[in-house]
Amino acid sequence: MGPQWAVGLMTGTVLDGNIDVALLQTDGERVAAFGAYTLAPYDADLRALLEATLQAARAWNFDGPDPAIFAEAEARLTAAQAEAVAYLVETKGPGLSAVAVVGFHGQSVLHRAPQPGRIGQTRQLGDGAAMAARLGVPVAYDFRSADMAAGGQGAPLSAIYHAALLRAARRGADTAVLNLGGVANISWCDAAGAVVAFDTGPANAPINDWVKAQGLGEMDRDGALARAGKVDEARLLQLLDYPYLTAPYPKSLDRFDFGADMAQGCSPQDGAALLTAFTCAAVGRALDLLPQRPTELIVCGGGRHNPAIMAALPLRAGIRVTPAETLGWRGDAIEAECFAFLAMRVLRGLPISFPGTTGAPRPLTGGRLAGL
Repeated sequence: MGPQWAVGLMTGTVLDGNIDVALLQTDGERVAAFGAYTLAPYDADLRALLEATLQAARAWNFDGPDPAIFAEAEARLTAAQAEAVAYLVETKGPGLSAVAVVGFHGQSVLHRAPQPGRIGQTRQLGDGAAMAARLGVPVAYDFRSADMAAGGQGAPLSAIYHAALLRAARRGADTAVLNLGGVANISWCDAAGAVVAFDTGPANAPINDWVKAQGLGEMDRDGALARAGKVDEARLLQLLDYPYLTAPYPKSLDRFDFGADMAQGCSPQDGAALLTAFTCAAVGRALDLLPQRPTELIVCGGGRHNPAIMAALPLRAGIRVTPAETLGWRGDAIEAECFAFLAMRVLRGLPISFPGTTGAPRPLTGGRLAGL
């Protein structure tokens, strides 16, 4: 099977109000071409519904029947994302008839990592069959469940795509990819093809939650609060004692595992500075766990737009930091591109999770296909 057009969709747990949609021409092993990309905003009502759904999911915590809000949220987000795909592909792409598959991640509402004696659980809302019916295109979805049923973490799944990008850029084991979403995750690979990936700690989620709790907006725009604050270094050292940070991989996090309450009692500025410093120092701890500590981090995801994070990373993590665009990558599009890439792998029956990424017992296929 040669390269074909695939569409990837991603909406992160940070809920920035946008659907990431990207076209990618790929065979699931390498990238032949990058197609159009867009951020399609949710309407305000749907965004509010999704925020309420996240709260309902935390209260539910995998105990008992689904909260009633799940069904409404799933139907509405599926329709909104299908509309975003159709608009992008028909106006800026090759048309739906030329698309081989859509990778529909859905909205993560809860993730519980496995523990000794207990497999993990994860929940993404998204109706792949309904999207396939709307678009008339095969849809790959439910990417994480099979991995978790086999004892894996279910996350991160982006490593195989990051590895393909690194190989194409002729970067070796001295380079890693850091994605800064609600949670931060890192991907590393060596010349022999070994791939390692795991969640390093928090990223945008607790910072955004802190700013919202202060009534100062949706996020620390331009890192202004953090840059105006002072880091309580003693408190930061205490936060860095969290056992997760030194636990061996594989490991993964839910969006709420590290919360804004880490800055409780701080001024708005000092709280933002503390949470920013903790995110970056946690990355440094993660780098120490890799088979080889890299000397360069390629940074993608929304967090790279925060100058306070980008300034703190070299200092707190002890590494050279390179924005994704320096390599010609689209830093905001990479997660959506990843699910286009994974969708093609699902279509071809190729593995999407690995022992070094999710802790799967062996390279595992995953995802479900609708509309074939």
